[in-house]
Amino acid sequence: MKTYTISEITKYIHNMFIQDFILKKVKISGEVSNCKYHQSGHVYFTLKDDDAQISCAMFRAAASRLDFRIENGQSLELSGRIDVYEKSGTYSFYAATARLNVSKGELYLKFEKLKEELEERGMFAPEYKQPIPKYVRTLGVVTAPTGAAVRDIIDVSRRRNPGIQIILYPALVQGDGASASIAAGIRALAAQGVDVMIVGRGGGSIEDLWAFNEEETAQAIFDCPVPVISAVGHETDVTIADFVADLRAPTPSAAAELAVYESERLLLDYEQLRSSLTEAMMDVITECRHRQKELSLRVNALSPANQLIQKKTYLMNLEGRLENAMNSHMRDKRHRLQVYIERMKGLSPLDKLNQGYSVASLPTGERISSVNDVRPGDEFRVYVSDGYLDATVKESMAVD
Repeated sequence: MKTYTISEITKYIHNMFIQDFILKKVKISGEVSNCKYHQSGHVYFTLKDDDAQISCAMFRAAASRLDFRIENGQSLELSGRIDVYEKSGTYSFYAATARLNVSKGELYLKFEKLKEELEERGMFAPEYKQPIPKYVRTLGVVTAPTGAAVRDIIDVSRRRNPGIQIILYPALVQGDGASASIAAGIRALAAQGVDVMIVGRGGGSIEDLWAFNEEETAQAIFDCPVPVISAVGHETDVTIADFVADLRAPTPSAAAELAVYESERLLLDYEQLRSSLTEAMMDVITECRHRQKELSLRVNALSPANQLIQKKTYLMNLEGRLENAMNSHMRDKRHRLQVYIERMKGLSPLDKLNQGYSVASLPTGERISSVNDVRPGDEFRVYVSDGYLDATVKESMAVD
């Protein structure tokens, strides 16, 4: 029997590993232990199950593509090859890719934890929701470039408005790097200045939809200055993106219905608005005409000529009132004078004279009322109804 050196036998085993079809490309899964990150960027750890374990290595290039950090206790699914390291004479698994093995229960717990965290940060608050514009000219879509979702969105949008412009960002919606791709698409379409954005995909399992439950996706939607409609999966599927988005649609088709206004309805709305505007303008014109007439009358009333006419009319009214008052006053005075005249008639000397009486008076004007007022030889004057007589007293005699 030939004796082999350690190097020869190790090389022989190495060649066996290389030639084995299964060991050249294999997937394994297990729990991580003894994980160490080397300063070179390589990762060394042990993957084990209940009955065995295997040393694993992931070189820097492969490790840099991971979207998570390998830690002890994780359940990983690795793809790569098994080979012998000749210097130590040990075999190891050299991983090219790694994926976390997460059960649906664990995914649900992770979902609830992130949902609670984002809600505490206010990312679901109604005051941050942007209104969806009613009339959209440019529609942005972040989804996979193939599949039913993008076809449904395009078909429904074109049917509702043939002139709508649709900008599609072909994003990864499943697997490694999907959340980064979706976030990049949201930022790219926002930079394009679209009016509204639909972010979503068709239905699938919770693992398939997980990219829409990532914080990176949620943050991109929250930071987007353009209103975002989420359209992930079917009506019963709910993701973190639905809570952060400005509006949730149950399906991609429904999202297109919500985002794109019907062009025919737009024409009807236009006609109704035009009719309402015309009617409102006529009402305003009529009101302005009435107002103009009212102001014109007020201006005419305040004009100097009209003021002069009013003052003249007022003066004429005053003159008439004064004349009427004076006439009334004169009538009243005449009536009172007549009454006094009637009262004085019985006391008037003229009336007495007219009745056959006469009045004698001295030259001094004093009336002679007694024989004692004169003496023989005195001159006096006798007044009768039609004149007077001058006389001289010859004799006076008193009568008892």
